[in-house]
Amino acid sequence: QTAPALDADAPHIMVVDDDDRLRKLLRRYLSENGYRVTIAGTAAEAEAKLRGLAFDLLVLDVMMPGESGVALTRRLREYLSVPILLLTAMGEPEDRISGLESGADDYLTKPFEPRELLLRIATILRRTRAAPPPAAGAETVRFGDFEFHPGRGELARHGESVRLTHTEAQLLTLFASQPGATLSREELCRHC
Repeated sequence: QTAPALDADAPHIMVVDDDDRLRKLLRRYLSENGYRVTIAGTAAEAEAKLRGLAFDLLVLDVMMPGESGVALTRRLREYLSVPILLLTAMGEPEDRISGLESGADDYLTKPFEPRELLLRIATILRRTRAAPPPAAGAETVRFGDFEFHPGRGELARHGESVRLTHTEAQLLTLFASQPGATLSREELCRHC
């Protein structure tokens, strides 16, 4: 049985878990529910994929050999704002607090109901993919072959929609609100 064809604009999720069986089950389940899914078995493999692909959400196992999901989350938060959902068998309050303090957006304990995972993913994506506020005085910004609509966070090239991650839309909105301004790395990080 073949998975349904997915829209190129479907949210892209990376599932990182050292349990091969669970990784494959989650890939199949999430794909069947309309998500594009990439899988990784270790923190190192996840980081390699993050260098080449844009994701809308990461689902990380907490207890992995090598670097834990909590340590990876903490490190990713230094340079990446992609939403993160932690999955773990450790359900004590201290464990959840530690995961959330590391920068995770949500925390779900194993075993979990697959529908609950879908609902949590949808909630995170709804919250993080909301259109950015319109830039002051800018209705449409044109540059080269591109046209950006800050109020909607939409980019088009020759009239064709270009898919943006939440962070990319935020950055373009920021640039559109301050044309010609030079922004420091700290300013960019503060706004995204």
